[in-house]
Amino acid sequence: MELSTIGWNQEARDKILLDADRALQEAVREAAETMDGKTRDEVYEFLFEKLKPQFVDFKPGPDLSECADAVANGEVSLGN
Repeated sequence: MELSTIGWNQEARDKILLDADRALQEAVREAAETMDGKTRDEVYEFLFEKLKPQFVDFKPGPDLSECADAVANGEVSLGN
């Protein structure tokens, strides 16, 4: 077995992505519920600090910025 061929099967990949999506959704939900009137940068920092310990080698991308903008602008719908 070559090291380069070792990886997660599709079912595991799907589960990892689903768990990551849920972590982001919960962080955004908490921010939307508790950070009314905060700036985009304050929301971004909150989300970053909330998510960082949940992931190995966490490096946020544009998705986190979009979420911070949405929370700061009051554009997050908390309905299920």
